[in-house]
Amino acid sequence: MKYLEEYRNLEATQSLLKQLRKITTRPWNIMEICGGQTHSLVRNGILEMLPEHVRMIHGPGCPVCVTPVNLIDKAVALLEKGVIVCSFGDMIRVPGSKKSLLEAKSNGGDLRILYSPIEAVSIARKNPQKEVVFFAVGFETTAPANALSVLHAEKEGLNNFSILTSHVLVPPAMEAILTDEFCKIDAFLAAGHVCAIMGIQEYYPLVARYKIPIVVTGFEPLDLVQGIYMAVKQLEKGEAKLENQYARVVKPDGNKAAKDVIKKVFEVGDREWRGIGKIPNSGYVVTPAYKKYDAASKFDVEYIQSPENQLCIAGEILKGIKKPHQCSQFGNVCKPANPLGAPMVSSEGACAAYYHFAQQPNIKI
Repeated sequence: MKYLEEYRNLEATQSLLKQLRKITTRPWNIMEICGGQTHSLVRNGILEMLPEHVRMIHGPGCPVCVTPVNLIDKAVALLEKGVIVCSFGDMIRVPGSKKSLLEAKSNGGDLRILYSPIEAVSIARKNPQKEVVFFAVGFETTAPANALSVLHAEKEGLNNFSILTSHVLVPPAMEAILTDEFCKIDAFLAAGHVCAIMGIQEYYPLVARYKIPIVVTGFEPLDLVQGIYMAVKQLEKGEAKLENQYARVVKPDGNKAAKDVIKKVFEVGDREWRGIGKIPNSGYVVTPAYKKYDAASKFDVEYIQSPENQLCIAGEILKGIKKPHQCSQFGNVCKPANPLGAPMVSSEGACAAYYHFAQQPNIKI
C-alpha cells in the first residue's frame, strides 16, 4: 500500500535506528505530542530500540485525555435532563466526578454512539420533539466535521440540535509545557494529523521563541524513528528548526477549506485541560453568530465545576513530568475496566498504551 507499507518496513527502520545510535552523543528528552504516536512507539517496541540517551516523553496529545471532569459532568447532566446525547465511543467510559456517560446511560439516559457528527444532525431531524446534543471533543483535526454539523443543522433549519464543545489546540499546549518550571523537553515531534488540517505556520514562532527543534511527524514506525532522528540531528548540531517529516500528507498551509469551515463556526478562546488547568487561547468556542448551537449555553450547564480525582496524576503524565507506570495507582486501582482518569480509557491514552502493550521491566524511563 503506497505511503503506508513502506513506512512499516523493518529493515529500513532498523537501518535508521543504527544511524541514530551513531549520531547520539548525550542525553536528549523528546516529547511526542500525539497519543497516536505514543501508542505506535509503545506497541511497536520502539522505546526499547532507541539509543540509551534518547528518552521519549509522552505529551498531552489525546483529546479524550485532556477533556476536563466538568465537561463529562455537563454531558451527564444533559442525559439526565432527557436530552439525546451523541458521542464517539472513546468518550463514554471516561470518568466524571460521579459517573461516566455509560453509567448515565445504564440509568436510563439516551446516549447514542456515532461515527460522525453528521449522524447526530440526522437524529435531530428524525426526532423533532427531542433535543439532540453532539459531544464535540477533539483537537484541530476533528473541528471541521463538528463545524460542518452545525452548518448542516442551520441549513436544514433544525433548532433542536447543538454541540457541547471541548476542542483544544496543540500549539498553546506546547507553549504551556515549555513555560512550566519542571519542563525538561529538548525537542518536539508535532502531530502530523493536526498539521494536515492547520499547516505548520503556527510552529515557527515556538521554534524561534524557545530555540527548540520541532519535527512534524507521522505515525508509522519509520515515520517516528525518522522524526526522532531528525530531531536528534538538530540537537547534536545545536540547531533549532521546524522540519516536516510528514510531507507526503502535511502541506505548509494545511487544508484551506477545512480551516475556513472552522473559522465560520468557531473562534479561539480559553480552555480548561484535565489535570493541567486553564490555558489561555487554547481551544475553540462557538462564535456568537452560532450561539444557539452551543449546548452549554442553551441548557445552562456552564455553572457545573467539578474537582479532579486526587488519586489520578493525569496532569503530571500529560505534561510529561511522569510516565504512567510511575503512578502508584497504575495497574492496581486504575485499570481499563476501572479507570481513575481518561488516559487509562482512551485508545490514544498513554496509560492505556503502557497497560496493554508495554512490558514494565523494559519500559524506558
